[in-house]
Amino acid sequence: MPPLPLLQPDAGEAQSLSEQAYFRIRELIVSLELAPGSIVDERELMTRLGIGRTPVREALRLLARESLVEVHPRRGVFVSAVEVGHLAALSEVRAALESLAARLAAERRTVEDVEETAALLDELSDHRGLDERGLFELDQRLHRHVWRAAHNPFLAETLDGYFVLTLRIWLLALDRVSRLDRAVREHRELLEAIRDGDAEAAADAMRRHVLGFEQAIRAVL
Repeated sequence: MPPLPLLQPDAGEAQSLSEQAYFRIRELIVSLELAPGSIVDERELMTRLGIGRTPVREALRLLARESLVEVHPRRGVFVSAVEVGHLAALSEVRAALESLAARLAAERRTVEDVEETAALLDELSDHRGLDERGLFELDQRLHRHVWRAAHNPFLAETLDGYFVLTLRIWLLALDRVSRLDRAVREHRELLEAIRDGDAEAAADAMRRHVLGFEQAIRAVL
């Protein structure tokens, strides 16, 4: 089965080799292509990415700050373990901040944001061909749409880091989590609230969505 792609902000517009290396290595880690606990082979990454040693090392320093890799003197760099025990703490933070983003999106949405919201709603109206892998991709697009519509880059950057850590845990349980219909309903309620400018309903829908996924994942891990 092919690895699931990680959607990332500005990944296609990275201005430096270090940024390119950062986004591409992060995708390998979150998609579990670089297995949790495995050693990071700099030479292999350089060959795989076609990027030199310095940008790769700079990217690894950034990833260490985000708890995606661990640097052990004289032993090397390792992919961080997936800590399922962190799920509750991540969900607490995300429920608060994602709800804020949804509230702001409902209040600040532009004409272009509403058009994108309508396009996502159209996708949800015909979700019969969607499976859990499709839901994984759609969920990423939906969350990033909400963050953009909130028009607060600091909030979006903060949420991106927590979201990525959560996605690693979700991928461990993806084939065992079955909540497609419920997730589609939550997505629809959230997008409709943003489209209609109902900030309270948008915040509530996002909070239920984040906590619902935590409960579903916890039930199978």
